[in-house]
Amino acid sequence: MKNSHATKVSLIYFLFFYVFIYAGNAVYGTFLPLYFQDIGFSALQIGTLLSFGPFVAILAQPLWGALGDRARTKNFILLILLAGCGISMILYPLSNHFTYLLIMICIFTFFQTSIFAISDTITLEVLDKRKMGSFGHIRMGGTIGFAIMSLVFGIISKNHIGSLFAVYSSIIVVCFLLVLKFPSVEGHQSQGRKMSILVLFRNRMLMVYFGINFILQITLGYYYAFFPMYFRELGGDNVLLGWSMVISSLSEVPFLLFADKIFKRVRIPYILLGAACFTALRWYLFSVIETPIWALPVQALHGLIFIVLTVTMATYINKEVPKELKASGQTFNGLMNLGVARIIGSLAGGIATTSFGLRRVFMYNSIIALVCVAVFAMFFWRMRNRESSAAKQAN
Repeated sequence: MKNSHATKVSLIYFLFFYVFIYAGNAVYGTFLPLYFQDIGFSALQIGTLLSFGPFVAILAQPLWGALGDRARTKNFILLILLAGCGISMILYPLSNHFTYLLIMICIFTFFQTSIFAISDTITLEVLDKRKMGSFGHIRMGGTIGFAIMSLVFGIISKNHIGSLFAVYSSIIVVCFLLVLKFPSVEGHQSQGRKMSILVLFRNRMLMVYFGINFILQITLGYYYAFFPMYFRELGGDNVLLGWSMVISSLSEVPFLLFADKIFKRVRIPYILLGAACFTALRWYLFSVIETPIWALPVQALHGLIFIVLTVTMATYINKEVPKELKASGQTFNGLMNLGVARIIGSLAGGIATTSFGLRRVFMYNSIIALVCVAVFAMFFWRMRNRESSAAKQAN
């Protein structure tokens, strides 16, 4: 009974960690582009700023993943990431000079982008070891935190958008204290067992899943960088933007509640292709709406895209990747999706927006998602036919 009670208590710490870390993500990810716009930067400058962070993530993710797998505990690495993230955020608002902000984004992102991969690794390993709790239910804390903070900070930012730095730093302090309560999770290469990250590339299906996820994340990268600006262009204010983010966040709840059952009944290729179809639909609808009110119901499609991709990939990596590379596998996934994909989405998106406008680029993103569906559907169909032929020959 005592062990069961202790397990429940530790899971509460995980739940609240996700609440706060994603609440911080709502503040930073949603309102930073608007902050840049308010201090006078152009769409191309904003796209450039937002693309440099992911570029640093390309370098940082493999480093933190390797350190996580080799450290005495992964918890220690997560604490370093949180500390670096919080300190750099305090320094952010000291200057509005473009070069200074570019440097600060790089420093901040060096620590921030690996937080989610390392924390997911720790959470999934604890849940697997104790055979108690669902990752989907724990991750739902992030959905709740993101929804609440989107609304609260949407109201605050209407007159005090510069306060995002102080609010985010305070949230990171809370997350740091919560991690101190986590059960320790060892780095599985800490005892001398070494394994190269190249082992991941030998898993063909993992690489295919990375591929479809990567393409969709490029379009999501554009959404995160430019949707707040597009929402303003449609006539919405920061409060209504906050409500739109609440809708997008709460739309994740159904999948998170039933993720375990879905994974048991639906094959991963179909889950990913479904997410791709809804991605294409969402960007198409954004490209044709005329008022900010219509953006609100479209935001409900978010729960069929981002969270599906995120949880599906995290769960698959945890199950299929050798234990010595679990942190490296999660951070490699983050490298591609929070690094390379965001660079393309932000930088190329900024250039495209300058040339074609926000509305048309959303239409182009819809086309990209449709092409992704067609290509990978054909690949999965051929793969299934080969498996059927092999099964018949075996019989």
